[in-house]
Amino acid sequence: MISAFRFAFAISPLVVLAVSASAHADEETPAKRTRLILGPQLSPSWPGADKFSIGPYVDLSRAREGETFEFEAPDESFGSPLIHSGDFAFGPALGFIGKRKASDIGADLPKVGFSFEAGGFAQMSLTPALRLRVEGRKGLSGHKGWVGEVSADYVARSGDDWLFSIGPRVTLGDAKYTRAYFGVGPAAATASGLPAFSPGGGVQSIGLTAGYLHQLSRRWGVGVYGRYDRLVGDAADSPVTRQLGSRNQPSVGVALSYTFGGNRFTITH
Repeated sequence: MISAFRFAFAISPLVVLAVSASAHADEETPAKRTRLILGPQLSPSWPGADKFSIGPYVDLSRAREGETFEFEAPDESFGSPLIHSGDFAFGPALGFIGKRKASDIGADLPKVGFSFEAGGFAQMSLTPALRLRVEGRKGLSGHKGWVGEVSADYVARSGDDWLFSIGPRVTLGDAKYTRAYFGVGPAAATASGLPAFSPGGGVQSIGLTAGYLHQLSRRWGVGVYGRYDRLVGDAADSPVTRQLGSRNQPSVGVALSYTFGGNRFTITH
């Protein structure tokens, strides 16, 4: 799924940035805090897969002393706002999907290489408890199609002491993206024994994500999230899904958090 494939090589730069922020926290006025969330997550190995892969669950947030960390959904793509005006934010979004080989899927279908996706997001907080977000990303390798997601999150929190979020997800893909993972061309049909299938673009899945963060001490905390997506439309009707994969696409992650800098870890209202 969209944010399930966070890039592992991002961990080292994030840690370096967090440590650097800690070293200079006392020099900043007002002081800033940096929170690093890091742990494993289990998610489908590729769209429509019935196999799972373990990857990193990573998030990095910064906040001024006396302010709460801004809400970020646990399944968001990697990226931070470049423009933040009131309740509106806009910025880059990066996504990653592992390669799919014929031996992985169990049929002689074309390989889909490692997909690096780049694009952007826009989000709006309608109220302190309700946020809407739209993402769009282009595959620069691998599937080379366009993918997107529309999401909404209800957020309940007590400062940084604890935060609970839950909300629906709608995932979309264009025809090039959908054909890469769910299509079966004439040559592939002959080689694999599957019926030929030429899907179009549109809504790929509908799902729900819930997450919870809890501060254990001034510095340490824990986070957990779960996501469930159900393939629909051509993605669900594809013989690749019906015979070699699954319409059910669950993901789960658990992580520890550590807050660098500042004198307080929470603001309770």
